[in-house]
Amino acid sequence: MIWKQPFELETLNQVSRETMVSHLGIEFTAFGDDHLEARMPVDRRTIQPMGLLHGGASCVLAETMGSVASMLCIEDTGLEMPVGVEINANHLRPATEGYVTGRVAPLRVGRKMHVWNIEIKDGQGRLICVSRLTIAVVPRK
Repeated sequence: MIWKQPFELETLNQVSRETMVSHLGIEFTAFGDDHLEARMPVDRRTIQPMGLLHGGASCVLAETMGSVASMLCIEDTGLEMPVGVEINANHLRPATEGYVTGRVAPLRVGRKMHVWNIEIKDGQGRLICVSRLTIAVVPRK
């Protein structure tokens, strides 16, 4: 197991109240020894004018998942915190309704840098976006 912080899904979802995460309807739904899953609705908050899931919303879902995963991998969150350094996303197909579900898994979890792979799928299980997120672990000030 890669997690160094104890957590429950309810707690992960409560932490994001009154943030962009809750505004977009993102909620954590599952986890395992080395992954987290979250979902986001495809609705008026997350689509672009043509009615398709906005690529930026997919990036918000990916960065949210990777940042939370990094936080859970840090030994002492009172001393260190994760900050995003770089994100990329390949948008592979459109989503127009329902929910998209993301799954984040580590490519590398080091002491000062984490690299995450995020796959986002539509309600039929089709891959709609693949993202890679790099996180730096920095001292809290």
